[in-house]
Parts: sequence; C-alpha cells; structure tokens
Amino acid sequence: MSGHWRAFRRSPYLPAAVIVLIAAAAAGFFAGSYTYAMAKPTPRHLPVAVVGTPDEAFLHALRGRLSASLDTRHYPDYPQAVDAVEAQRVFAILRTRNGAAELDIASAAGASVAELLTGDARAAARAAGTDLRITDLKPLHPGDPRGLALFYISIAAVIIGFLGAVQLSAQAAALNPLERTLATAAYALLGGLAIVLVVGWVLDAVRLPFLASWTILSLTMFASGMIFTMFNTLVGRWAILPTWGLMVMLGNPSSGGAVSWPLLPSLLGAIGRWLPPGASVNAQHTAIYFPGHPHAQPYVVLIGWAALSCTVFAIWRHRHPGGR
Repeated sequence: MSGHWRAFRRSPYLPAAVIVLIAAAAAGFFAGSYTYAMAKPTPRHLPVAVVGTPDEAFLHALRGRLSASLDTRHYPDYPQAVDAVEAQRVFAILRTRNGAAELDIASAAGASVAELLTGDARAAARAAGTDLRITDLKPLHPGDPRGLALFYISIAAVIIGFLGAVQLSAQAAALNPLERTLATAAYALLGGLAIVLVVGWVLDAVRLPFLASWTILSLTMFASGMIFTMFNTLVGRWAILPTWGLMVMLGNPSSGGAVSWPLLPSLLGAIGRWLPPGASVNAQHTAIYFPGHPHAQPYVVLIGWAALSCTVFAIWRHRHPGGR
C-alpha cells in the first residue's frame, strides 16, 4: 500500500486530485460569498438627516419598515443637511414642509439604499396617512441607471490586475524583480486607460473624470497584480488561491459596488472598505459624484496594499519562482 501511495505522490494525479477538490470547494464558497452578501440586502445602519420637526407618525412607521436600523441625525437647516449628503455622512434628508413629508434621496450615494428608502417611505406614508414627496438630489448617470458601472470596472481592474501577474509568471518567468514590478505597473497604466476610454468615452455608461479614474483604476490593477506576486513569493504555485479568496471571494462582494455598505452584513461592510476592490469603488464613487468632498482613505488603502506587496516581494524575492 505504501508503495502505491509513494507512486501516487510522484505522479501527476496527486496535484490533479488536489485541484479537483479545491475547484469544487471554491465553487461553493464563491457562490456562497456573493449570495450571502447580495441576495437579500438588509439595512443594518442607515444614517438619514432630519431637518426641523419631522412627522412623528411617518417617522415611526418608517422605523418599523426598516427594522429600527434608521439612524436619524438632526441638522439645524437644509443646506447643512445637503452638505452631509455631499460628504457621504448620510444617505437622505427628511423634513416636513407645507403639511407633507419630504424625502430627498441620493441615488449616487447608493442606488440600492435609495431604492430601499423610496419603497419603504411610500409604504410608511400610506400607513401613517401622510403626504410624501420624494426628490433625488444626486441622480445616477442615464447610462448607468442601476449604479453598477463602478462595480463592473472595479471587477475588471481587480481580475485583470492579478491575471496579468499570473501570465507574467507563466510567460515571462525570467523577469527579475524590478523588471516584473515595472511590467506590472505598465499593464496597470495601460489597462486603467483602456477601461476609462471604453466605459467612459465609447459606451458613455458613466462620466469618468479622466485623470482621477485613470489613477484609481491603475492603482487597483497594480495593487491586485502585486498582491498575486506577493503570494507567489510566499506560497509559490498555489498563489492564485489566497489571491482569489482575498480579492474576488471576499473583496468584490464586500466592495459596496453592487449592494451599498449599509445593506451588507456588518462584518463585510467593515472589512470591504479596507480591501482594494472596496477602496477602488469608494474612490471612483467619490471622484464621479462627490468631487467636492474627496476622501483620502481609499487611496491610502490602495497605496498601502501595493506598498505592502512590493515590500514583501522585495524582501523575499529569492523565494519567487521567477527571475534569472
């Protein structure tokens, strides 16, 4: 029996069997991670600005519809509440004017949140017998009515980012560490430019601010490629497993691109902001729809992951399977 096992271990059948089992398990985890995050969006913590004295019956009914997840934040006047929306501290504004409740949503702040608030607010108004007017302060681009374009371009940058590094390892294994890093930066710059040109200019799906979006996409692709290179240095030929798990199975569903963070499971919503896919979506989202209120965090996250990966690769470069 031991002889058969030794022969099996030296044969190509052992890695094939391992890959079969890993692929089967990965399929389940992949489907499960996206289903868990996106199949049934549920509000956990939904900040809404309140100006003046709200209609208490309507507000009570709305809280009931949202399972008490509504976080009302009072502002002394409407301009300050609008500024809170622009700074992405709240997702809507609630006030009472001329005997009617007014709900100002911001689809650009989160299309799934705006859709949820609109539906529940109308039901709450009917239950409370209150007149309701709804206005969209920040509508989405007509070419992206569901607000998914940023999610799609983030997925493209993430997946092509590390697949480029996979192909460099397979087709250009002789590259030295500096050459490999420069090649990753080169396809990241060209890939980010290609995404901006196709999505923003050719398809006109969403108006991407050229320099900002190009920078964000290139950073995302570079960070993703160097993350694979880091894992390739640490675990060798199995590097695709931690890369796929971190970036695709965990990072993409928690990015807030398809389902806004307030509707994600709490742990995913917290983790997603600190991973490259979430940082990429967040940075694009702010650059496109809220350019007057930029946030440093997503850029820090992208640069931080890229710097960490490059540092690990540089320190343990002798362990990388490539080079000459």
